[in-house]
Amino acid sequence: MVLTIVQRQEEESLGPIFASRYVQDPVPRYALPEKSISKDAAYQIIHDELLLDSSPRLNLASFVTTWMEPECDKLIIEAINKNYADMDEYPITTEIQNRCVNIIARLFNSPVNEKESAVGVGTVGSSEAIMLAGLAFKRRWQTRRRAQGKPCDKPNIVTGANVQVCWEKFARYFEVEIKEVKLRDGFYVMDPVKAVEMVDECTICVAAILGSTLTGEFEDIKLLDDLLARKNMRTGWDTPIHVDAASGGFIAPFLYPELQWDFRLPLVKSINVSGHKYGLVYAGVGWVIWRNKEDLPEELIFHINYLGADQPTFTLNFSKGSSHIIAQYYQFLRLGYEGYKNVMKNCMESAKILRQGLVQIGCFDIISKEKGVPLVAFSFKDGKKSSAFKLSKILRRFGWIVPAYTLPPDVEHMTVLRVVVREDFGRTMVEKFLSHMKIALKELHSVMEAPIPTIRYTIELRPCEAAEDAALRPLPKVVVLNQEVEPVDRSIHLSGGKTKGVC
Repeated sequence: MVLTIVQRQEEESLGPIFASRYVQDPVPRYALPEKSISKDAAYQIIHDELLLDSSPRLNLASFVTTWMEPECDKLIIEAINKNYADMDEYPITTEIQNRCVNIIARLFNSPVNEKESAVGVGTVGSSEAIMLAGLAFKRRWQTRRRAQGKPCDKPNIVTGANVQVCWEKFARYFEVEIKEVKLRDGFYVMDPVKAVEMVDECTICVAAILGSTLTGEFEDIKLLDDLLARKNMRTGWDTPIHVDAASGGFIAPFLYPELQWDFRLPLVKSINVSGHKYGLVYAGVGWVIWRNKEDLPEELIFHINYLGADQPTFTLNFSKGSSHIIAQYYQFLRLGYEGYKNVMKNCMESAKILRQGLVQIGCFDIISKEKGVPLVAFSFKDGKKSSAFKLSKILRRFGWIVPAYTLPPDVEHMTVLRVVVREDFGRTMVEKFLSHMKIALKELHSVMEAPIPTIRYTIELRPCEAAEDAALRPLPKVVVLNQEVEPVDRSIHLSGGKTKGVC
């Protein structure tokens, strides 16, 4: 099934490139060609068409890494033909994955000693990691309910309305009700007090976010743990916490080591993190770590032996590339704690410069916090939704991709622009972006069209005097009784659901 919808062009074939230098016949767009073409021609056709894509380095909408060192690029190419699933054939690759799991687990203060191995797995991103963690919570809850002789057909999770869309996918795909804590003006993350109030005996976990997609803010997971522990003690339940640290998991340990959000909190049973965000690896790698073996039910782990040895596996897919696992280990080895800390400090400094520049411009309210993911989320002071979308469109002409989106229900009246600061968005790029922002704002203010009014007339049709020529039918007389002019609301209304799905 093809999910991508493209606008079909009238011409069903591509013209010969460079005046038939490589091929003589047009290449079909939507059907397999009858004949082969040269490798040079195939490359050139695809290469030239991809030139029309935006530059990844200028994509300020995405948290995903867009630059790595050439040495790491070389390792990726060298390992691109290795199937991660063939653990017996590629034992060193498997060992490298296990090293990464243990490095991350200890970074998150997992309660494992030096001789123990941490429990976790590499995934294709945080979406798969969240699916696996959610399945583990659901199975543990079902097992406990069956042992108690209670129904186990209506599980739910509690989270904030600011969650990434992958949580809604998990809930829908695996038949789990999602109970969202609504946001409110000035508070754009989950309120721990309200979250705990929504917990009931069918809650499989509370999902907290370390780095909201909307504003980059860290939720108060320590307070959530305290409140939930009290409720568990009072009710006899055993409701755990999962931390979605997709964006903030590689930031907090280096910039805010005193912040308690990880396995130092007793109710945190699993954590996911995106290696392809601030783990500094290209898109295609995520991680999920469990507190201990008891938190990952054994019946969810499959054991296969047809590849040459017994291999435990707990993933939603099977075959996948090894390159990004190896790239993650390269970054751990190359940067170490000191290097990661320096990169994150530089990102935060760039975000600070950007924030100051936007404040000086004078027409924006900054809604993101200084403590959190290095990004700046801002809205127009005039509150006009259309202004944000128009500015986003103008900035694209300079090459910058800056998303504009409405916030979730109860704060949907706010339209926000967001700039994510990655490692390759340094001070020089920030200054250039701010200069383009000023030019774009001048253009926006100069071309802001007056609202197109809706004019309503109330008319009355009256009979007309008979025409002299009896063969002609007289037309009725139109009398305008009233005229109303109403400006049109030109804001852009979005349908319900999440407005951003980067993971």
